[in-house]
Amino acid sequence: MIKVGLILGIAGACRTDELVNLTVDDIEDVGSSLIVKIRNTKTKIPRIFVVTDVGKMLELFRKYLSLRPPPSSISAFFCTTKQENVVRSQLAKIPWEKFPSVVASYLKLPDVACYTGHCLRRSSATLLADAGVDITTIKRHAGWKSTTVAEGYVENSIERPKLLIRF
Repeated sequence: MIKVGLILGIAGACRTDELVNLTVDDIEDVGSSLIVKIRNTKTKIPRIFVVTDVGKMLELFRKYLSLRPPPSSISAFFCTTKQENVVRSQLAKIPWEKFPSVVASYLKLPDVACYTGHCLRRSSATLLADAGVDITTIKRHAGWKSTTVAEGYVENSIERPKLLIRF
């Protein structure tokens, strides 16, 4: 579940509440990719993003989906887990805010407590900037209206100086 949350969270620059509110109907598996719809956003502007089959991402997604209870019993995509079994209840927001610190701890990163659910949006923006994506596209991807806010999310990117240049 954590791996799937990281994939979706970073791929879609998701807020923790957007992950909590994801339903099975919000994610469409089209074979070679996933189409994910974020309907309930802070800005009230729905977003759509695609997760392509890089590495084992779709395999992890499909494995997690196979462990979930049937959609008829619970529509929330992420459900609480107890060991390897999925329990029939929606995952609360609190664990999502803490799961990046769990990942940071596993990776033996310093200052584990600094890793919060917001790291997903920062990581997404920084990865896009590092790939040379322009600030307008980054804003649209994450649902930011302000260029200043979007630029603030790009952490120590190798492309950051290019983003800050204005014509």
